[in-house]
Formats: sequence, C-alpha cells, structure tokens
Amino acid sequence: MISIIIASVNKDQLSDIKENIAATIGVDHEIISFDNADGKRGLCEIYNEGAKRAKYELLCYMHEDISIRTKDWGSIVAAIFNEDQKIGLIGIAGSSYKTQVPSGWFCSAGEKKINYINILQRYKFSEEKTQHISQNVKNEKYSSVVVVDGVWFCTKKEIVKVHKFDEETFKKFHCYDLDFSLQVQKTYRAVVTFQVLLEHFSEGNYGKTWVEETLKLHEKWVADLPIDVEGLSKKEIFFAEKHSLKFFLKQMKITGYKKIEIFKIFWRSKLKNNFSLFLMLNKEIWRS
Repeated sequence: MISIIIASVNKDQLSDIKENIAATIGVDHEIISFDNADGKRGLCEIYNEGAKRAKYELLCYMHEDISIRTKDWGSIVAAIFNEDQKIGLIGIAGSSYKTQVPSGWFCSAGEKKINYINILQRYKFSEEKTQHISQNVKNEKYSSVVVVDGVWFCTKKEIVKVHKFDEETFKKFHCYDLDFSLQVQKTYRAVVTFQVLLEHFSEGNYGKTWVEETLKLHEKWVADLPIDVEGLSKKEIFFAEKHSLKFFLKQMKITGYKKIEIFKIFWRSKLKNNFSLFLMLNKEIWRS
C-alpha cells in the first residue's frame, strides 16, 4: 500500500527505522533506501528515482533519524487521502503562510498561530531537553498549509510523476521539501496531520548551504510569493515578513556574508519593489 523512500547516511539508523516502520505502519509496504553516505547525490535526484522504483501508489519520504510512535500510521495516511481527494501532500510540520522574503518552512505572525506541528523533538547540537511540540490551534485532524517540513511527508506516485522534485535547481539537501510543497499546493491541498506522532533525533541546520539553497528557492518562486492560506491581516503579514527577514539576515551574517554582498543580493531581487520591506532590509543590513 505504501512505498517508503529513504536517503541513508548511517546504516545503524537505517536499520533502526526499518524495524520501527515494520512495527508501526500496520499496512503492506516496501522500503526503498539509497546509500548516500558520501553525500554525492542530492535528495531531489534520490527522491525522483525512489518514486520511479515504487510499486505502490502512496509514497512516504522520511529521514532515517526518526522513530514513529503512532501505531497503524499507514492506515491513517491512507484514510486522509481517501477522505479528501484534493489532498496531495501530508506532513507532520508546516506553515499556512510562505513569506516573500527568504525563509524556511517555519514562520511567525506574532500572536496569530500559523505553524502546525506534532513532533517529539530531540536536540543534537544543544543541551535542550526533548520537547513534544504540538500546535493545533483549530483542534483539527489535519490543517491546511502552504509548505511542509521534509522530515516526514506523504504524497501519491501520480503526483510525483507530474510534479517532480527539482533536481536541476536543488542538488543538495535543502529546500527540496519546500519546492515540492509549492508545486503540489498549486493543484492540491497540502496538510499537516495531528494523528501521526514521531520522534526526531536532531534539529535543523541553517548553515551556508541552507542560505544558498533558500535564495535559489525564492528566486524560482518570486512571482508566486507570498502565499497565504490562513487569511492573515496586513499587520500579521508584515510581522511574518519582518520576523523571517531578521532571521535570514542573521544566518547570512553568521555564515560569512558581508554587508555589501547581502545588499547586492537583495538589490538584484524583486524585494526592492516592496518599499516597506526593502526599507526594513536596509536598516537590518547596515545595523552594526
């Protein structure tokens, strides 16, 4: 019923997640894994090949550094797709607003809650304790979003045939999930489900490669962004853009971008056409 596609860099973690899937999925499945320990292949390339090999119609892409806690989650995924034929993408974390400024999937609009998530998060690069991060402000089985996080998501083989992962643009390990989400949500609903819980053993990495790939993503989708399925007010939208811009500029500076280099990158972008955002951008760039 479900083909599971995994790009592996750690054989022990792969062995663990295979055992975990067998114990929890509750439906017929196959696991299509790729040894990518040398990092020579990007996730888009691997995920497209996985879809071609898959024998089942439902596809689930996941990282190997997770453990799924929900029993019979395969039946839950199938039921969601059957319940609403317009649903084309299911994740466990995502946002209902995708900013115009470069950003990841997570977005803050102040008091308005626009991130939907259900995950047990461990921390590999800090001393924070494991947290159950759950945000379901509408108390729904699943909520509509624009983009989902790539740690775990499900779709259909027929959708990947039409909306292939963009391996020409994204040759590494970032933004494959956001780009695929943006493709799919133009025709289908993307949702976050609260019926599946998993534990993730590491947090995100926002290094220079992430910055570079995110800039590529926003250059590709500049004509479509921002996208809002939440119905935010102008004030909430400005807060979201401002929050994301400050975070992205901070990561650019941390990863070695010079102020003049940052200015030139954004001057070439269409962000300069948004006067209020570009004014704020200038203030943030040249702030000491």
